[in-house]
Amino acid sequence: MDNDNKVPEEKVAEQEVKKEATVSSEPEKKVEEDCCVKPGKEWCTPERKKMFLLGVAIIVVLAVMAGYKYKWNSQKFMALFQHKKVLTVDQAKAKALDFIDKNMVQPGTKVDITNITEESGLYKMDLTVSGQKITAYMAEDGSTFFPSGIDMNIEKTVNNSSDTQTKPISKSDKPDVKLFVMSYCPYGTQMEKGILPVVKALRDKINFTLEFVDYSMHNDHSTGDRKELDENMRQYCIEKNQPTKLDAYLTCFLKKGQGTEAACMTEAGVNAAQVSSCVKQVDSQFNVTKDYNDTSSYSGGQFPKFEINEADNKKYNVQGSPTLIINDTEAQPAGRDSASLLKAICSAFNTEPKECQTQLSSTAPSPGFGTGTATSGSSADANCGS
Repeated sequence: MDNDNKVPEEKVAEQEVKKEATVSSEPEKKVEEDCCVKPGKEWCTPERKKMFLLGVAIIVVLAVMAGYKYKWNSQKFMALFQHKKVLTVDQAKAKALDFIDKNMVQPGTKVDITNITEESGLYKMDLTVSGQKITAYMAEDGSTFFPSGIDMNIEKTVNNSSDTQTKPISKSDKPDVKLFVMSYCPYGTQMEKGILPVVKALRDKINFTLEFVDYSMHNDHSTGDRKELDENMRQYCIEKNQPTKLDAYLTCFLKKGQGTEAACMTEAGVNAAQVSSCVKQVDSQFNVTKDYNDTSSYSGGQFPKFEINEADNKKYNVQGSPTLIINDTEAQPAGRDSASLLKAICSAFNTEPKECQTQLSSTAPSPGFGTGTATSGSSADANCGS
């Protein structure tokens, strides 16, 4: 009987193992229960964890959709972390006008901002300066002002054999000087006013020609305004048929501006009938009006072509107004004042003539029309289109 009441040793061992397993699992269960009831930890159950993660996913998706819908600007987003102030449109307009008045035009010059929009992290501004239309840009925090922008959609042919950016100006007995402008570009007119005294001083010691950029920025197709195209052709025709009258005409026109063309031709002794006949021929030959009316042909989709000097534009890789070419090389004078321009041109002589010692003004003319001088803050390399 004693043997029948004994529990086999193997069974006893098995019961002991189960007992230990039960005891060891109780603390883990207790920890999980404490976690799930502890304040702030109520989400730790598997079901609640799933609900929490689902909620986070929904919030992320909604944020992405909202950013797409409202076109969230990445610069503004980063500005939140960089403590960078973004000006409102009204603040940007006020700051730009104040800067232009104090640094870029002569006192009393009328400057208006006709439109201002956000574009690629910048404020794009349509300006009217003494009746001339200009597009400029400013950083959204007001830290930097760009007098012009480069339209990277305008295709240009680069002639590597005449890469003007790195070549020194070659010397010759009679330097060839070409100035490319748009007749209503304020920076083109600025350099014209600076170079006319130089051309007068050097006279027949140089070959000087006024040429035109192969697109025109200062017209308004919506209103039928094509003042720059017409003035380009007028100046081209005066130079072509009555070259000795061009300097006098430009001196008058650059001083008085739009609306004085007829009076300035009379003052300079220009045969107006001959100019009118020439303009009609040139308009037809180079498709000026045709290209103006065909907006699908516009350079970069914005500006009508003006191809009178197209071959030279391609040869010298002309990008904007003004561009000064001396002996087939783009020149970068120290300034747009007459003294700096005289020095740049005279550096291209094999032997400088005595006229290179002429004392000319070292003060740059003001941009645009008029007889004023540039302020100390005016940029010496601002231009139209490039």
